[in-house]
Amino acid sequence: MMQLPETVPLWLGIPVVVLLLLGSMITLIGALGLYRLPNFYQRIHGPAITITFGAGCFLIASMLYFTGLEQRPVVHELLITAFVFLTAPVSAMLIMRAAVYRDLRNEKCNPTTGQESTENLKDAKGS
Repeated sequence: MMQLPETVPLWLGIPVVVLLLLGSMITLIGALGLYRLPNFYQRIHGPAITITFGAGCFLIASMLYFTGLEQRPVVHELLITAFVFLTAPVSAMLIMRAAVYRDLRNEKCNPTTGQESTENLKDAKGS
């Protein structure tokens, strides 16, 4: 079991704090994009990009912190970061592609603009 240090050296604490704050702000921006954007295609794009980089900042901060405390290279987080950077955009793209095919099959939206067609909006309102 690892003991927590009484103090963290300044050369280690500053980059870790900066990366944690940067990762938190990036992840918050992605979450706000998920909440505020109007349609599915815009909603999924923001978090797919920003949360990937936010998780990368968290993992690099963790790598720096534990490398400094244990005084040996800790590279587990590099493997996790590579896995997240490779899989998160691909999974977001596959989700978006499935939504496009679903909407095209239902003829719900224009694939070039991502906007719902006006005929379907009138049908949905009962006109």
